[in-house]
Amino acid sequence: MVTKNSDISTLIEKARLKDQKAFNALLNTYWSDVFRFQLSKAENEDEAEDITIKTFSKAFDKIHLYNERYNFKTWLISISKNIFLDHKRKQRTDIISINKKESEAYKIFDETPSPEDQLIIEQNLAQLLNYIKQLKPHYQEIINLRYFREMSYKEMADMLNEPMSNIKVKLLRAKKLLADIIEKSRKN
Repeated sequence: MVTKNSDISTLIEKARLKDQKAFNALLNTYWSDVFRFQLSKAENEDEAEDITIKTFSKAFDKIHLYNERYNFKTWLISISKNIFLDHKRKQRTDIISINKKESEAYKIFDETPSPEDQLIIEQNLAQLLNYIKQLKPHYQEIINLRYFREMSYKEMADMLNEPMSNIKVKLLRAKKLLADIIEKSRKN
């Protein structure tokens, strides 16, 4: 774990040059701080972990925007807070609820997809699988384990016999590469 400000500055500079080891060192140094922050906000550990991963993904994508006048941890927590707020906004949906005591009825929101929606979902899934097949096999595997087999990070680490931090970084990288593939296909 890195603690000196000069070491952090060096890692940030290397990360700006896309040095994967620097990314890993920053992730390992600040993971627990960001995760603890999210755990205090989120409803469960999985949600906190997902938002923490999104935090590091966004931070690493935007690391060129980091201003050295501010503490790196503070910058990460601020990104994490914004992602959490966005996440909560997206979660808000109309809920079925009738309060008989106050005679209030709220909108009923039917989440069952129509046959047309189901067809679109199936076509999108097929397209997503084609995009995933364009990744290197170890990235395909990590995406499959997390999102299709719905394994926890610990289960993945145990199965692949790798540290959990490596699993998180690989998943972060796989998602970034997958997003790049999707973006390129949309431009064509």
